[in-house]
Amino acid sequence: MTPLTCFNKIRILPLLIASALIVGALTPVPALATPTCGVVSITLFHPNSGPDLPNAFFPSGSLNLMCHDARIWQFITRVLGDSDLYVTKHTFAAGGQTGWHSHPGPSLITVIEGTLTVYHPGCTVETFSAGESFTDLGCGDIHDVRNETNAEAQDVAVQIVPHGAPRRVDEPDQGCVALCSPL
Repeated sequence: MTPLTCFNKIRILPLLIASALIVGALTPVPALATPTCGVVSITLFHPNSGPDLPNAFFPSGSLNLMCHDARIWQFITRVLGDSDLYVTKHTFAAGGQTGWHSHPGPSLITVIEGTLTVYHPGCTVETFSAGESFTDLGCGDIHDVRNETNAEAQDVAVQIVPHGAPRRVDEPDQGCVALCSPL
């Protein structure tokens, strides 16, 4: 290999890399997540609440709760591993949506104003109005919560997640048509 051949090969390498990057940038890629739109979230309580609120952290084994009264109800919760607690209020503008997401742990949600529609993969839906509650098991349960009315809606969510885990995980679009702009 002559010095000139070596020089030409070295000059060609950056051109090949640049071409590959341009082709890669122009290749359509499916969206990795759908945006939240028209939803304002206020975290009322979280693991690092600061001096005004106590820390919402539960060491491993402290969420070992059992209440058994066969005449009334049965409650069993046993969490192994450190846990964080979040309490979040969501205000949905008319036409607002959370975008597709999941949570790494369970959520207890109560609609406190208006009506919300929960979309699941396959475009199945559930609708909940003020005063109604629903649960999300977490652990990868993908959903998109939407306000499909012309009035504001609100919910409050209580969530338990593994310590240090994000409260919310963005998920890919599940194919259910939605306008991501407030009405």
